Amino acid sequence: MRKYQLSQHFLRSPKLAGFLIGHSNIKKRDVVIDIGAGSGVITTALAKRCRQVIAVEPDHETAELLRKNVGKLENVQIIERDFLEMELPDGPYKIFANPPFHLSSAILHRLDEAENPPEAIYLILQKQFALKLLNNDRHYTSQLGKQLFVHYAPRIRLPMRPYYFTPPPAVPTVLLELKRREA
Repeated sequence: MRKYQLSQHFLRSPKLAGFLIGHSNIKKRDVVIDIGAGSGVITTALAKRCRQVIAVEPDHETAELLRKNVGKLENVQIIERDFLEMELPDGPYKIFANPPFHLSSAILHRLDEAENPPEAIYLILQKQFALKLLNNDRHYTSQLGKQLFVHYAPRIRLPMRPYYFTPPPAVPTVLLELKRREA
């Protein structure tokens, strides 16, 4: 089965990933998880911006490519495992990822229900799904959106263009930001 059949659309370059990360609150001191790290495009850009990157890739063949591409970066830890089954960090962390679209809901449930949830979440998602996570009168808000709204302030940071990806997605995509609310 080809990767794109698994609803994966990979960013084309670390430069583009760096541009997107520039629209986040990720700082030099942060620990950041890249879910579905693929060949390491986002991981490479994150490694230049934060203290530690935890690159999670469940596919063995792709994880080998990831090791080849970013294995020498001292602040990158590669975990070959399903993100939904891995242990999350004990301390503060953030998420920046371009996960397979079909896993978006499961990933957000996992993060929101975690014992130690992330401080901020940045995900590249289908626009239609992302709009359902916003709590407003202009769009239908899903049950997941209402659940997330208790702990996070959601907003769409940027619209994405199909040519940012390979293969290009057939649906509009956005960069969604979820910042943890103060207790």
